[in-house]
Amino acid sequence: MGDLAFTDRTDFENADRGFVAALTPGVVRDADGRVVWDNDAYAFLDDPCPDTANPSLWRQSQLCARQGLYEVTGGVYQVRGLDLSNMTLVEGDRGVIVIDPLVSVETAAAALALYREHRGDRPVTGLVYTHSHVDHFGGAEGVVEPGNPGGVPILAPEGFLEQAVSENVYAGTAMARRGVYHTGALLERGPSGMIGTGLGQTASLGRVSLLPPNRDVTSTGQEEVLDGVRIVFQLTPGTEAPAEMNFHFPAHRALCLAENATHNLHNVLTLRGALVRDSRAWSRYLDEAITLFADGTDVAFASHHWPTWGRDNVVAFLAQQRDLYAYLHDQTLRLLNQGYTGVEIAEMIDLPPALANAWHARGYYGSVSHNVKAIYQQNIPLSNSNVQWA
Repeated sequence: MGDLAFTDRTDFENADRGFVAALTPGVVRDADGRVVWDNDAYAFLDDPCPDTANPSLWRQSQLCARQGLYEVTGGVYQVRGLDLSNMTLVEGDRGVIVIDPLVSVETAAAALALYREHRGDRPVTGLVYTHSHVDHFGGAEGVVEPGNPGGVPILAPEGFLEQAVSENVYAGTAMARRGVYHTGALLERGPSGMIGTGLGQTASLGRVSLLPPNRDVTSTGQEEVLDGVRIVFQLTPGTEAPAEMNFHFPAHRALCLAENATHNLHNVLTLRGALVRDSRAWSRYLDEAITLFADGTDVAFASHHWPTWGRDNVVAFLAQQRDLYAYLHDQTLRLLNQGYTGVEIAEMIDLPPALANAWHARGYYGSVSHNVKAIYQQNIPLSNSNVQWA
């Protein structure tokens, strides 16, 4: 485990901060009574790590398995542990804005009900998709009526619908099948089986929906007001998704980082498939987020994991995440240009100690070796490998 600071409890303190209440029991069923989500199945994580598990992954799963409604800051709440992703709720003048309604209609409805139980029966007055992956839009009809007859504003980054269809429909069957192996979703939950995916525990198994956005975010700096709440956007295409965006709530001094900065090393190319992500652009957009928003931010949160509080802590977190993707990109290109192959480079690169020992830079979901191969693939596509030069 190297120099990992297992005695550092900061992440546990942050994961528990603002706890309001849990869903009890932590089980969600569909209309026929079928279980589509069971967070209680991970109760074994309360025990010490056994010899069958990696202690670092065990720790990560202990954090991801925390479940319930949490206050992020005044007027901003998250429901965590009811799906692979988080649902964030921002209170407005008349109701509540929902950010990323989870994977399934059933878990999204359960998350909204948990919020309303403790914050009042506020209507949904806005819906925001941070990006084009199913765990950030699939539960839409659990929070907004099918077809959206009430005309609730639904915001998404430019290109969202095209990318959502491209990944989840055109190649959806193959990716779903590969995703089962990627996450180990069918393994029995337990110390010798499914511990967690690092990004969250797993994905729910309910009904997936998609309500098309009716308002696009097309440029960085664009501002929108939803239910009296001012939001400033930063487009980040080609990062964790082809269509993705960060955004800032000036009045709350809160920054939403979508899935661009979470508490793990992410995938540059997912094992389930999808397009190769641009690690250079990813790094650049994180740097831009610091420049645009850091001085007005007291808390940063994402659609996975737990928030980071304090301006200096947010900057340190974003800077290390920025450096993580930049380092992998730059070192891969350095060795590529020396004539090494992607497979060779993947065995040559290790993270420097400052990154290797940062909990949030560890490969719980992505990995250094696989990401290096992805960066190589992006720069020297396989289709060009047999080109004969005259």
